[in-house]
Amino acid sequence: MATQRSGGGNARRSLDLLWRDTATARPEGRSPRGRKPKLTVAGIAAAAIAVADREGVEAMAMSRVAAELGVATMSLYTYVPGKAELIDLMVDTVMRERALPGPDDPDLPAHWRARIELYAARTLAVHRRHPWFGRVSTVRPPLGPGLMAEQEYLLSALSGIGLSARRMNAAASAIATFVEADARARVESENAEALTGQSEDAWWAAREHVWEEHFDMERFPTLTQVYIDMESGEPPEGLDEENFGLHRMLDGIQAMIDAQG
Repeated sequence: MATQRSGGGNARRSLDLLWRDTATARPEGRSPRGRKPKLTVAGIAAAAIAVADREGVEAMAMSRVAAELGVATMSLYTYVPGKAELIDLMVDTVMRERALPGPDDPDLPAHWRARIELYAARTLAVHRRHPWFGRVSTVRPPLGPGLMAEQEYLLSALSGIGLSARRMNAAASAIATFVEADARARVESENAEALTGQSEDAWWAAREHVWEEHFDMERFPTLTQVYIDMESGEPPEGLDEENFGLHRMLDGIQAMIDAQG
């Protein structure tokens, strides 16, 4: 299965499409001669997302999107030059779905930690709505409003809490990397049965003999003891295992602030 990647299309065409709503762009939905077109870039992106939601991003092709819209494939190329640019639009659209609150938004939490937790929750939510999203490599991301809104939100959440500009930027990058990887892993796990046709219980049952036939307690003593202790004891009060990694990362940022005095 080939990896789908963002940021692989024509740079100028892709950026012009991503930023089509800015003041310098031609108004959405109007042709150069003023006629209202049958299609819009936003509508094409929405149709591509619908195909990917149902069938996976690997199945998303210009011909499938055209069929979704009920038009000829060639008509799409008037608006979007190809699949690479369309993937950029899809990724940016999904990123914008998070609707991260601005400074005057009543939904903006007061504390910086709560703001990061909101970012993490909304990122996980879009991954759950669009499981294909985690299968698109964004190592070279689309430099559109979705990414910029994420960066603005994270940096503003960390602003004024005692970090230098470099540490603030490094912390924002680390948080984004962790949250994205965690969301991808959770959604992949949640959708494993749909992707493989095998339930979680059936997968483990087929491998149950590993403990009797292969696992060596003397070779893995710490692993063994931890499992025994977990089975025999109750979870510590207040332990949030699902968000443990994020909370410890935020603790580390707080400790760095405190150490600076």
